[in-house]
Amino acid sequence: MDDSPVQEQALTPSKELEETEITQQEVALDQAVVEEVTKKQTEDFVAITDTQETVHIEEIEKSVVDNVQQSQVISEQVVEEIVKAPEPVQQPDAPAESFLSRLRLGLSKTRAGFIDKLDALISRNEINDEVWEEFEETLILADLGVTTTMKLREDIENEIERKSITDPHEIKNILKSKILEILKKSEGSAAISNNKPFIMMIAGVNGVGKTTTIGKLAYKFKCENKKVMVAAADTFRAAAVDQLEVWANRVGTEFIRGRSGADPSAVAFDAVKASVSRNCDVLIIDTAGRLHTRENLMDELKKMRKVVSRELEGAPHETILVLDATTGQNAVQQAKIFNEAIDLTGIALTKLDGTAKGGVIISIANELNIPVKYIGIGERLEDLREFNAEEFVEALFVSESETIH
Repeated sequence: MDDSPVQEQALTPSKELEETEITQQEVALDQAVVEEVTKKQTEDFVAITDTQETVHIEEIEKSVVDNVQQSQVISEQVVEEIVKAPEPVQQPDAPAESFLSRLRLGLSKTRAGFIDKLDALISRNEINDEVWEEFEETLILADLGVTTTMKLREDIENEIERKSITDPHEIKNILKSKILEILKKSEGSAAISNNKPFIMMIAGVNGVGKTTTIGKLAYKFKCENKKVMVAAADTFRAAAVDQLEVWANRVGTEFIRGRSGADPSAVAFDAVKASVSRNCDVLIIDTAGRLHTRENLMDELKKMRKVVSRELEGAPHETILVLDATTGQNAVQQAKIFNEAIDLTGIALTKLDGTAKGGVIISIANELNIPVKYIGIGERLEDLREFNAEEFVEALFVSESETIH
């Protein structure tokens, strides 16, 4: 008998078993792959969830911005993301009395180095050359600068001579009125115009408190029920961009950032377009901190200002320079050079609470005739306020026995 059929039948179950085992291995492998893919997708989803919601804007094609000079600003996906405005941290605004009290306290170091010395000076029995020499020294040490000091001395001497004043105490009273006169001339309104969006360009050297000032400005406008967007046009310092984003989140504003190394002017260009499309009331554009002595960096600011102007007629509506009061007369030099480059519309003077050099604000007002629009006297969100010449002078000349509760 031929055993072949039997042999074939005997081998068939074994073959089927092998195929079954292979199939099970493939299924197990497929399951492992699915699990790995699922795990990767889950990780990706978590990573996406952990970041803030972003809206990626499409690449903007090459656009001619300056037809006169036939220059172009090319937006090559310069905008990395636009972050929607989160819910702001609610912080009630401080009452006016509280701010005046903090202003007096903030100017205490300047007052100690200026008014207290002046009080000792005018306690003399007569007005003579020695009194005037010490008067000059007191003002210069308070960072009023030589030019402003000499102007004040001349004006006060003329008034004393004209009115035949002999009491040294009158020097202080006349000085107070002359300083108020100087500051009132350069006092500018910080109210935003009806332009929508109202575009502010913020400049300054590194370390002056520029980022903090932008955060506080955004908070101020949010409190006025404005829709605010903050744009980070400093594309070379990631830490600066991250810090600005923290402020935007804290205040509850929309935030736009450019990719690392992108042309800052292109980021500003995109920010203007985004603020228009998203119907923002205010756009605040941060610029990279730069030394006023670096001509190439100042040229970059000029370019950015021109680009913004070409994209939206009349913009930027404010070009604010942030200055650190603790730098004294160096702040005046910074303001001169920045003003030549980008036609400043105002100054925000920070850190008045930490210096004896608060007199620099008088020098800025007298020598540059650039409006001082904001002053900063502390770390709180509401510690950046619109500059008021009368409040400042009263706080500077107040006696230590007077307080506001």
